[in-house]
Amino acid sequence: MLNEKALLEFVEPYYIDKDIMHNMWHIELVRKMIHKILSACSYKVDEECLILAAYFHGFIYREEAKIKQWLISQNYDDKRISKTIKIAWESQRSEVPETIEGKILHDAHVLEGGKTYLIVKTLITGSVRGQSLPDTLTYMERNVLNKNKCYLPETIPLCEEMNKFTNDFFKELSEGIR
Repeated sequence: MLNEKALLEFVEPYYIDKDIMHNMWHIELVRKMIHKILSACSYKVDEECLILAAYFHGFIYREEAKIKQWLISQNYDDKRISKTIKIAWESQRSEVPETIEGKILHDAHVLEGGKTYLIVKTLITGSVRGQSLPDTLTYMERNVLNKNKCYLPETIPLCEEMNKFTNDFFKELSEGIR
């Protein structure tokens, strides 16, 4: 059974020094989108492993061993630990996730905050990194535009709408300042 208090105590230190678009608020936005996706579909999922993976996805690439140790300390068996780790990694990879939970987490991460959020996140992250607006737009052009993809039939139209909005916004902003 998921112990949310213990989970938060474990993960919060890993997010404390992240920028404002990748901290614990980001995890809550992803979690909120997970629930929206789950309410719009009828997939049979392991929601506990999915939620754990959502919290771990932001530092799985650096601290997989510590995550496993924490899961062991919380009495998760090897099968649940492996599944949670797999889901967390699947949200990070460019390949199509294998598990339904991985697809949900991936798509929730892409769609967090709705169709306008991708622009806001990119602009704020660029500012936090000390980039000028033209530099951020160059980054956006190379790394954001048309790079987002969702895998679930329920999320693909939302992603297409977000990408169209982002492209239109980028075009208008670029024409105005370049």
